[in-house]
Amino acid sequence: MGGYRIFFKRSVEKDFASIQKKDLKRILNRIKTLEENPRPIGCEKLTDKEKYRLRQGRYRIVYSIQDDELTVWVVKIGHRKDIYR
Repeated sequence: MGGYRIFFKRSVEKDFASIQKKDLKRILNRIKTLEENPRPIGCEKLTDKEKYRLRQGRYRIVYSIQDDELTVWVVKIGHRKDIYR
C-alpha cells in the first residue's frame, strides 16, 4: 500500500470511455505508481497551474498533488493533442 491515495475527478470517467482497453490498463497501472511517488521521473509540472503531467504512451495524465492530505487527484486523461484544449 502506498503513501498517497488516488482519486479521480468525475469527468475522468468520460475520458476512460474513449480509451481502448489495452491502453486503459497501462494508464491505470501508471496511475497506481503515483501512490508511492507522485512526482516520478518524467513528470512535468504545468507552468500556469498547480498540476502535473505524466506521459503513458500517446496519452497524458494530468493530476494534482495535495501533500498535506497525501492525496493525488487525476483531473484529465487524453491524447496529447486533446489534453490542452
